[in-house]
Amino acid sequence: MLPSDLTGDIKNRLKTIKGQVEGIIHMLEDESKDPGQILIQFKSVDKGLQKARHLLLDEVFRKALAIRIVQTVESCPGNCGNEEKIEKLLKEFPDLGLEELTDKMKEIAVFEDHLKEIKGS
Repeated sequence: MLPSDLTGDIKNRLKTIKGQVEGIIHMLEDESKDPGQILIQFKSVDKGLQKARHLLLDEVFRKALAIRIVQTVESCPGNCGNEEKIEKLLKEFPDLGLEELTDKMKEIAVFEDHLKEIKGS
């Protein structure tokens, strides 16, 4: 569903965060570690997750949705039964909030499935 070329940066960020979490675990096992340092690492992990989430929503999901909208518009022969909904989604796209992207991705998947049915029949 998500093009792998768009998810590479997020995977790298998550691997870094994974290493930080493992570092926190080791710090917790070392009773002599400064609690302040442990808290700093927690904050770093939290900030990293927030950045990765934002990147996922604003970059990956938005680009993936744009690609799928274009593909759907090109696939709709003008009588696919979803022209109005597709046009509405196309107009809404620039103003979509980050939290709306996943719902719109599901919506476009329904259009894609419908187009596949039309082409298959």
